[in-house]
Amino acid sequence: MALKVAFQMDPIDRVNIDADSSFRLAEEAQVRGHELFFYTPEKLAYQEGRVTARGWPLEVRRVKGDHFSLGAYTEVDLAEWDVIWLRQDPPFDMGYITTTHMLDRLHPATLVVNDPFWVRNYPEKLLVLDFPDLTPPTTVARDLDTLKAFKARHGDIILKPLYGNGGAGVFRLTPEDRNLNSLHELFAAMNREPLIAQKFLPDVSAGDKRIILVDGEPVGGINRVPAEGETRSNLHVGGRAEKIGLTDRDLEICARIGPLLREKGQVFVGIDVIGGWLTEINVTSPTGIQELERFDGVNIAEKIWQAIEAKRAGR
Repeated sequence: MALKVAFQMDPIDRVNIDADSSFRLAEEAQVRGHELFFYTPEKLAYQEGRVTARGWPLEVRRVKGDHFSLGAYTEVDLAEWDVIWLRQDPPFDMGYITTTHMLDRLHPATLVVNDPFWVRNYPEKLLVLDFPDLTPPTTVARDLDTLKAFKARHGDIILKPLYGNGGAGVFRLTPEDRNLNSLHELFAAMNREPLIAQKFLPDVSAGDKRIILVDGEPVGGINRVPAEGETRSNLHVGGRAEKIGLTDRDLEICARIGPLLREKGQVFVGIDVIGGWLTEINVTSPTGIQELERFDGVNIAEKIWQAIEAKRAGR
């Protein structure tokens, strides 16, 4: 069953073909005979009742420096496409949110992955709040006194932007650290959004596990180990990926959150687990497919496409 598949994503010329999950999804789609179209979020538009995008027919190949070809630049009516991938990276700002509102007008007649309504309502650092018994102590606040009280209770904390990604703007504040006021001033000058604070988990030194779920079912995980002298384990900032299995606790977490993810149309999700505690549920633009495939020898992209094709066939 050949599908017409559009990718709404960041510029494809900048992707790392050995790590980028969007590239891997496009590569697998092409193998399966699907037609590909690529456009960037700013090319999405609402025009007198139609949701359109200006972009290019796409062909991908695993050749560094020559990993894609584009057809003629054109405008398409996205209602005529079978699947749209919502794959641009955060920050989860009003520009991002607006694209989910536009894509909402197409879904589910056109299958948008992940479901844009629930991507908008379940951003990664907020969805975990539905599972307080699975997460470390957490506070979401803009008020400085509230953040100070949280730090006084827990001593060693992680402070980060609520809608950031890739480890950007993540700070560890130890009991002796006196920079909370300054950091609050810095973030307050940048935007009007709250911050999220979590109790620091020392087990992060052994790694931050990224577990991939496909349609609510865990398919494997990788361990991301921070670089020497670094708190953050994100691969974007020098974290090292390692092979790792799933523990009983990991499976317990997945069993708790999986049904909700499946119900809300979150087909491809990456969760973060540190020392048995759930810290994030990534639904906007999760990564980790390629590393997991290399370690486990399992075609995760194939599993994702099988889930999508089943949804299209059962419409």
